[in-house]
Amino acid sequence: MERSEQRSIAEALILASPEPIPLARLASLIPSCKPAAARALVDELNAEYGMRGRAFEIWEVAGGFQLRTLPAFADYVQASQPERPLRLSQAALETLAVVAYRQPVTRAEVEHVRGVDAGAVLRTLLERHLVRIAGHREVPGRPLLYATSRRFLEVFGLARIEDLPTLRDLAELAPVGPEATRPTLESVDSASGAARPAERSADEDDAEAFDDQAERFDDEAELFDDDEDSSDESH
Repeated sequence: MERSEQRSIAEALILASPEPIPLARLASLIPSCKPAAARALVDELNAEYGMRGRAFEIWEVAGGFQLRTLPAFADYVQASQPERPLRLSQAALETLAVVAYRQPVTRAEVEHVRGVDAGAVLRTLLERHLVRIAGHREVPGRPLLYATSRRFLEVFGLARIEDLPTLRDLAELAPVGPEATRPTLESVDSASGAARPAERSADEDDAEAFDDQAERFDDEAELFDDDEDSSDESH
C-alpha cells in the first residue's frame, strides 16, 4: 500500500472518530502500519495542513488524536452557535484544580483546601465527565477517591496529566511584589508531577496557589464549548 493511501486512511479514521483515537488503535486499523509509522503519518498530515493554510489540525489529546479547528478561528466558530451552554462556575474550576494537582483525592481533602463543602461541586464535575471515581482510600470508612478523566485532558488540550503546568511554573508567572508573595515550591506531587510547597503553615497558602490555576482553567474553559463545537464540526 502506498504511503499516500495510508495517510488518507489515517485522516479518515481521525475525522470519523467521535473521541480521540489512541495511537495503537489507529495503527491497527491502517494496513501494514506500526505505531511509530502512524505517528509519522499524523505529522505529515499536519505539515500538509499547515502548508495549505487549512483551518484545522490534528491534536494529540487525552491519549489519542483528534481533528480540531485552529484557536485563531475560535471567535468565528463560537459566533456560529445559536447559544452557549452554561460554563463551569468559579467553585467548580477551583475544585477541579485541587483534584488535578492532588489526585487521587478524597472529598474531605478537597474541602480542607477550599474550606467549604465540595459535595455538590464534585457531583457537577462527575456529571460533566471532567472527574471520575478512582477507587477508595484504604482508611476507616473507605472514602471515595476522585481523579481527573480523559474528558478533562480532552477539554484542556492535554495529551497526559503530566503536561499540566506545575505550581512552580504558576508561581514564576505570578506578579512580582509583596502582595503577590507565594510559598517556596520544593516538593513534587507523586500523583501528578506537580510541584507543591515543602512546608505549609497555613491553608490559605495552599488555596492561593490552587486559585491561580483555577483562573488559568477559567481561561481554558472559555474554549470548552468551542472545542466541542469544533470537534463536531470537523466530523
